[in-house]
Amino acid sequence: MATASLRGTALSGPIDVAGFIDAYPVGRFQVRVLLICSAVLFIDGFDTQAIGYVAPALGHEWSLPRGALGPVFSAGLFGLMIGALIFGPVADHIGRRRIVMFSTAAFGIGTLLTMLVQDAGWLIALRFLTGLGLGGAMPNAVALTSEFSPHRRRATMVMMTFAGFSIGAALGGLLAAALIPAFGWRSVFLVGGIAPLLLLPLLMAYLPESIRYLALDGRRDREVAALLAGIAPSASFEAATRFTIAEPKLTGLPVAHLFAERRTTTTMLFWVVFFMSLLDLYLLSNWLPTVLNDLGATVSVAAAVGAMLQVGGVVGTFALGRFIDRFSFRALALTYLAAALAVAAIGASGHSIILAAVAIFAAGFCIVGGQIAANALTATYYPTAIRATGVGWALGIGRIGSIVGPLVGGFMLAQNVGAQPLFTAAAIPAIIAAIAAFALSRTATPAAAADRR
Repeated sequence: MATASLRGTALSGPIDVAGFIDAYPVGRFQVRVLLICSAVLFIDGFDTQAIGYVAPALGHEWSLPRGALGPVFSAGLFGLMIGALIFGPVADHIGRRRIVMFSTAAFGIGTLLTMLVQDAGWLIALRFLTGLGLGGAMPNAVALTSEFSPHRRRATMVMMTFAGFSIGAALGGLLAAALIPAFGWRSVFLVGGIAPLLLLPLLMAYLPESIRYLALDGRRDREVAALLAGIAPSASFEAATRFTIAEPKLTGLPVAHLFAERRTTTTMLFWVVFFMSLLDLYLLSNWLPTVLNDLGATVSVAAAVGAMLQVGGVVGTFALGRFIDRFSFRALALTYLAAALAVAAIGASGHSIILAAVAIFAAGFCIVGGQIAANALTATYYPTAIRATGVGWALGIGRIGSIVGPLVGGFMLAQNVGAQPLFTAAAIPAIIAAIAAFALSRTATPAAAADRR
């Protein structure tokens, strides 16, 4: 079939879309898609982590005991879980673009309304509703980036997109440290609510539909041709050119296909990695500011030092991209083993803010970097027809871990467990994630994945 090897010639069909993308270097069009999706995840990260950064100030204002905000944290994460489970399969039917825009509007409005709450009950309800939008945006932004990326750079590009989440979460801590003393904790939600609503016009104007989704549909060749012309401006196409993708157009429930064609073991291992990784990540990100505040740091210092988790994640994302592209799941397993050591080191830092910041940075490098790598590898493994479902359900199952993590942390803190045993226990999920990632290196092979371009 015709491919991009015929550069400079008006191409006729059928043209393999995946082969065409693979034949060209990453260009401006794909970088623009990456940056737009990264912007969505930037605000997603800010809004997801906002509650953790305001927790100490909110707890003091409402005179709440230690651990009382655990249900609030978990309500938002439960919404994230439901959003990922629902909107991943929906997007595989109606497209990624509309779900990304809808989800962005939903979590923007929810975050804006959160600044008006006066009690924990309303806060729990609004964090759940906000989480629905946050959970829908993430898997579809990941799928979109993946589907415009050449195979050889896909993990790196998805990880770079997902770095937006870590940057947003990290800047959220730094911004909270500046806003809370001057304007109170509600100002953090004001900023977090306005930003996604301002992003919506940009999404409407510049966010494309997934090119692989359009090609798999089979009825939107003109749209595919326009997108390929953006990827390769030197290429031209005859009017009757047909575009194909070397993947089956699956029917029935998308979730059922996660367990078809020898995918069952790999799917279950992905879920273990996501569950354990997100359990650890959200236990740390929600309770680090509170634990640091208990150890003597001011609210502002606790928020700033706690943000080092996400700063480390940003650095880890960019540092690990090529490593993951080359060594895949073996690299992921080593990353989670290092994460276990770093998490345990947080508890061993005592009252030293400097040592704690270094250990938190290292933990973020490995846990956040590892989680983003897991997102990228998941998107690479599943075919187009169930890619958003595969990523969405892995994130959704992972969100169960993210719900459990804050509850476990809150329970341990309510029992007056010290910092060292708390973080030693938090190292165990990272070890389990490492074992599951190593098992994936044996099951999610190119042959099993059938070279899912």
